[in-house]
Amino acid sequence: MAKVTDMVLWDKPGEKVLLLGNQAIVRGALEGNIAVFAAYPGTPSSEVTDTMAAVAERAGVYMEYSTNEKVAFETALSASWAGLRAMTAMKHVGLNVAADTLLSAVGMGAEGGFVIMVADDPSQWSSQNEQDTRVYGKFALVPVLEPISPHEAKEMVKYAFELSEKFKHFVILRTTTRSSHARGDVELGELPEEIKQAKRKFGEFKKNPKRFVSIPAHSRLFHPQILEKIERIREELAECPFNWIEGDGKVGIIAPGLSYAYVKEALAWLGIEEVKVLKLGTPFPVPYRLLEKFFDGLEKVLIIEELEPVVEEQVKVWAFENDVRIPIHGKDLVPRIYEMTTRRAVEAIAKFLGLETPVNFEELDEKYKKVQAMVPPRPPSLCPACPHRNTFYAIKKAATARAIFPSDIGCYTLGVLPPLNAVDTTVDMGASIGVAHGLDVALNGVPGEEQRRTGKEKKVIVATIGDSTFFHTGLPALANAIYNRSNILIVVTDNLVTAMTGDQPNPGTGETPHGPGKRIKIEEVAKAMGADFVAVVDPYDIKATIETMKKALQVEGVSVVVSRRVCALHRIGELRRARTQWPLYQVNEEKCTGCKICINAYGCPAIYWDAESGKAKIDELMCWGCGGCAQVCPFDAFEKVREGEI
Repeated sequence: MAKVTDMVLWDKPGEKVLLLGNQAIVRGALEGNIAVFAAYPGTPSSEVTDTMAAVAERAGVYMEYSTNEKVAFETALSASWAGLRAMTAMKHVGLNVAADTLLSAVGMGAEGGFVIMVADDPSQWSSQNEQDTRVYGKFALVPVLEPISPHEAKEMVKYAFELSEKFKHFVILRTTTRSSHARGDVELGELPEEIKQAKRKFGEFKKNPKRFVSIPAHSRLFHPQILEKIERIREELAECPFNWIEGDGKVGIIAPGLSYAYVKEALAWLGIEEVKVLKLGTPFPVPYRLLEKFFDGLEKVLIIEELEPVVEEQVKVWAFENDVRIPIHGKDLVPRIYEMTTRRAVEAIAKFLGLETPVNFEELDEKYKKVQAMVPPRPPSLCPACPHRNTFYAIKKAATARAIFPSDIGCYTLGVLPPLNAVDTTVDMGASIGVAHGLDVALNGVPGEEQRRTGKEKKVIVATIGDSTFFHTGLPALANAIYNRSNILIVVTDNLVTAMTGDQPNPGTGETPHGPGKRIKIEEVAKAMGADFVAVVDPYDIKATIETMKKALQVEGVSVVVSRRVCALHRIGELRRARTQWPLYQVNEEKCTGCKICINAYGCPAIYWDAESGKAKIDELMCWGCGGCAQVCPFDAFEKVREGEI
């Protein structure tokens, strides 16, 4: 059976293959003759980066995992300026990191096609907010394309490159969790000869300071040029193959992106045929010429879109300016929060047309509540043998629960859950150190202040941040804390991989998709920056980790402890592929007193309580042999029953 990464490279025009939306985007980039791809992984965009990493060398494409989205954006943009087709990919909040470059450089435009792929996360399935990237497009005056299927996503990438080159402008390809992670038939197109031959493409940068040096005298001219350009693009999009009008009737529905698929399902469910539908693949800018054709003969219109009223606002402005006097509904009937569903589309259309819904949704909700109350909750948890669990356990032992624990974005955010309860704040990438410093200033004061709190009055603050996040946006905050003489402990949970998004490499691993990179050790960075205490611990040695944490907390200044042990899930995968066994632990029931420390303080999911015997037990299928349980048990009840590699 062929691997997906092989199918993405197949030179079989006309063949249909089953791909994720994200994988189809990579195929589209290859068919579009991409030369440079740079990204920082983030769900729901991660499969784009992983798929590209797997095929780049065989396609002659330069691909890199950048340290953050801003760097990735600038890497791809500069390749475009050199005349090459380039793409960057990120999740929606990653665009916040890249926003400075987006808004500062948009007036400079593109040379080779430049596509910014952004995956939004309505309903926040794996994100801290559900911001709408289409708003960024409107703000930056950058066209936004949004696909309804994996195949259309593939085709849109090629179109985006062409649109970008025609107008020398950026183009955003916006997906959502559902369109990124949906699978569907994708018809393969022609691959360029350079891709088939894996021929690396090189560009040429032509100096033009008036364009590329953003001093006010130069950049002051950009804004009117962008405004003029976006209107020309609006006119171009009236002929875009991803926009069309279908059906007929006195009522109309406008559905951008994936909302179109839900509208189609809803209309079929409601049995409605006499309705005019405008399918929009370009939510910004909405092509006004297409609106003129669509509104002809209509008595009222409903706009069904996820999240913000981006299309609705544009349509209503157009209608006002053109004296179109019919009711236009949108967010008065469609919720502004969470992702679109068929139910939401059905309810909106039913209210719009004064119809009954085909099922009683409120009755279903009541039944759901009753069933939900019967189902045991299944919150996420750190994996068995996860080194982060040991790190948090050691932090709590060294600093006690009275300390304040700012944390960051990553697997380790799950330290917020019982029984660890070792995360008090999480905002965005890199915020743990900045928040820790701010709390130290607010609660303790700074050195030199007469009223600075010390000794027992001092509030202990321990920040946790992952290895990839440390390089992403932790460095400026660390420099700030050291420079301003903060008194905090920073624990870097270094599991030697960017684990949460799929085991991608980062500067701390020294690995890259295009060969060996140069490894940057976190402890060396901390020392070079001037941290007052730096140490490296192995969290599988809990006692030594606790002692090191205690030493760090005695230091007046910024302490950095790197808690380094490879991600357990990554390690187990390697051991399984190598057919190598790992250690196994079991409970000696004669020694177990039923104190539940292993459950109520440590919380490994491989340990469970046997009510019948009144003893803790280990699920053999879940034990990955870290031995943490044996170290935290005060009665030595956990014993190794099988040797193996850890």
